[in-house]
Order: sequence, then C-alpha cells, then structure tokens
Amino acid sequence: MHPASGSPESPEEHAAALRRLRWRARRGLLENDLMFTRFFARHGDSLDPARAAALGELLELDDNTLLALLLGHIEPPAQAQAAQRLGLLDMLRD
Repeated sequence: MHPASGSPESPEEHAAALRRLRWRARRGLLENDLMFTRFFARHGDSLDPARAAALGELLELDDNTLLALLLGHIEPPAQAQAAQRLGLLDMLRD
C-alpha cells in the first residue's frame, strides 16, 4: 500500500522501498550486517509489502537489541510483533 493514498504500490515503488530497506539494514554490528546480507540474498527479491513494512519496524531497534532478537536471546518487543506474526524473524534467522 502506498502510505499517502492507501493504494497499492507500483512495482517501481516497491523496488525503491526494498532498496531503502537494504540501505537501512547496514548496521554497526558485523553480526547484524551478515544476517541481513544473507537475508536479502535469499529473500530480498520476493519480499512482499507486509514483510517489508515489518522489516522497517525491526530496523528501528538499536543494534544490540536487534542482535539479541535475531539470536533468540530476547522475546520480541512490541515493534517486532508484526515481524514475528509474518514469519519474518524465522526468515532472518535461517
């Protein structure tokens, strides 16, 4: 969905949004970088808008919290609930 109008994203808009997510996924911790690089190599081209939005929410977390979440050391905080519900965390962890 296009946030301003509520209409579906065009393929070009979705591709641009994915490029922005890839850029935002560049993190300060090497471990996070490695996990996101692998994730985008495996799933980047097939990431649907709902999972892309959930990934954007995950990327709001600080690096240490994000790493602990990805390693399964902490329960998902409120910002990660959509990611968990959509299976995004499992995709990032595999």
